[in-house]
This record gives sequence, C-alpha cells and structure tokens, in this order.
Amino acid sequence: MSLSQRAYCGRFAPSPTGPLHFGSLVCALASFLDARAHNGTWLIRIEDIDPPRDVPGADQAILKTLARLGMTSDVPVVWQSQRYALYEEALRRLSQQGLVYGCACSRKEIAAVQTELGLPSHVYPGICRNGTHGRPARSLRIRTSDEVVGFTDRRCGSFSENLERDVGDFVIKRADGLWAYQLAVVVDDAEQGITDVVRGEDLLDNTPRQIFLQRKLGYPSPQYLHIALALDGHGQKLSKQTHAPAIDNEDPLELLNAAAIHLGLGSLNAKTPQAFYAAAQEYWAEKYLY
Repeated sequence: MSLSQRAYCGRFAPSPTGPLHFGSLVCALASFLDARAHNGTWLIRIEDIDPPRDVPGADQAILKTLARLGMTSDVPVVWQSQRYALYEEALRRLSQQGLVYGCACSRKEIAAVQTELGLPSHVYPGICRNGTHGRPARSLRIRTSDEVVGFTDRRCGSFSENLERDVGDFVIKRADGLWAYQLAVVVDDAEQGITDVVRGEDLLDNTPRQIFLQRKLGYPSPQYLHIALALDGHGQKLSKQTHAPAIDNEDPLELLNAAAIHLGLGSLNAKTPQAFYAAAQEYWAEKYLY
C-alpha cells in the first residue's frame, strides 16, 4: 500500500529529560493540529532510550501537562524502553545485508582524523570501515553509500545529502550499549504506522539518514514537516540543554495562543480551549492541508 493510500497517523515523541517547555509545546501542537486537520490519528511516544539523561517522573509530568492542554494520545502511549526487541531485529536485518560494522574509535581519535583531513566535526572519516585492526569494537555503525538521499519537506522544500560525503557512516548502537536515536525512531515510526512526521527544523538534516535506514529495512518513508524552532533571548533553541523553563499550565489558553502565534496562525482570540482548537485547526488546514 502506498503512503497516499494509508490513513494519516502522526505523533509527538518527547524525551523525558525534564518537564514540557515552550519549544516542546510548539512541536506537540503542530503535530496535533496536523493530525486533526487531516482527520487522522495522533499518538504520543515517550523516547526514553537514554537513561542517564532521563528524569524520573518526567514522562508522567509531560503526559499530564499535555492532557491539561487538551492533547491526549488517540492510542495507548508507548515507551521506547519497552521496545528493544524491535531494534535488535532491525539490527539483525541490517547486519544480514553487510551494512553494520563495529567501530573502536573514541571521540578524541575521530576529532584528530577530522582535523587532519579537514573534515567538519559531524562527518565520520571512516577509520574503522575496513576493520578495527584487533581493537575491540565500542559502537556499531551503518555503512553508507555514495548516493544522494533527498526528500521534499512540506514547509522547507527540497533537502538532500550525500550521506557518505556529508555524514559518513553513522552510529546505530552507541558505545555505552544504548540504541541510537536514528535507528529507534525509524523502527518505531514504521511499526506504529506513522505517515507524517511533524517536528522541529533542527532535525531536518537527520531525515536523509532516517530515509536511508527506511529503505534498507524495507519501510515506507513518512512525509515530513519541519517547523520553525522556538528560540530564547540569545537565539538558541529552547531545550532542556539550554535550561528552557517548564511551562506554567495554569492558563492553558494563554499557552496555546502563544504557540499558535509562533506557528504563524496569528492571534486566534479564542475564549475557551475548545474554541481555540476549532479555529487553530481551520487555520492550520488552510496552511498545510494536502
């Protein structure tokens, strides 16, 4: 079945590294409105595959805040930490294709070779591509190829990368034994039937890597819509890393209106959350319905 024949299914996938902040709210609202505008399903997935960064109780706090704002998952919420068997199976399939190899490199070693070759800091220089020369592997990488992987974003337009040149072989299982985001998100989106991914534009350049994995695993590629980021007063993305404050959900309507303005929907002047969602969905449909 082609993507156009599948019923719309979107998602919001926060990491439980702290309470919901305004930047996350913007992404949640955008994905929620897109699903509602397309008469589709909207689900929540908790991406808790990085235990050292996870904050106990943050997942439930996020869900509680979203519910207070009128956004609840149409299907039961899932946690990535309960889905490791799916990632193992995907790794097995990729390994069978000869696409996975062990990497013994430390970050310091990679940085030294990047400097020597004049490569950007995000490009892996292929040190272990032909073996670790007896050193124990630390992480697992996917072997990329000299081909352009591109897509058309619903907001940003055409975007493409030559993965071998612009990224290099990227990690799919980390040196600490944890699953890398790139593999987990691809497996989960496919297994959950996600047709449309709405998220921040900081992940735009992650998408070719994910499409590459989707193709190798035989998964359909969703459509993508990357929205403008919410920034702090210093021009930095609002995030837990930049100490973005938790939102105060005592006035849901004020928060929702602020998020709508950021998304370019204007001030909706709604008096109730119900009226807000009705108006916001209409404006969103005018802007992004396909």
